[in-house]
Amino acid sequence: MIRIGKAAAFVLLAVASGAALAQVKVEDAWVRATVEGQPATGAFMRLTSAEGGALVAASSPVAAVVEIHEMKMEGNVMKMGAVSRVALPPGQTVELKPGGYHVMLINLKAPLKAGQSIPLRLRIESKGATREIEVRAEVRDPSGGAMRGR
Repeated sequence: MIRIGKAAAFVLLAVASGAALAQVKVEDAWVRATVEGQPATGAFMRLTSAEGGALVAASSPVAAVVEIHEMKMEGNVMKMGAVSRVALPPGQTVELKPGGYHVMLINLKAPLKAGQSIPLRLRIESKGATREIEVRAEVRDPSGGAMRGR
C-alpha cells in the first residue's frame, strides 16, 4: 500500500485537473513578418480541444496590445473587429487564419523578421476553469509562407 500525504494528494489532483484542461492541441502557429514602421500583424494557428472550451484571450511580450479578431463579409464589405471569444467545439479543429479568426498583435515593440520565433500565451476557458498555454510561433514572410503544408 502506498501512502501519500494530503499535500501530495492535492498536488496530484491539481496536476490531473490541469492535464484535463490542457488538452488543447496547438498546431502550425505562425505570425506574419512586418516591415519597419508597421504597427501590427496577425498570428495564426490551428486549435483542437479534446473536451471543448473557448479561446478567450492572448498576450505576447512583442506587442503592447493583443486581441482576438474576426474578419467577415458584411454585405460587400470585409470588416475586422475584436471578439471576446472563439468557441472550441469538442474534438473539432478551429483554424485561426487570414480572412477569419486570428490573433492581432498591435503596437509592436520592434519589427518581426522571417525566421524569428515569438512567444504567445493563449488563455483557454473550459468547464468553468481558465488555463494559459505557452506557444512559440514562427515568423514567416509577409506572404504568410503560403500556409506551409496547405
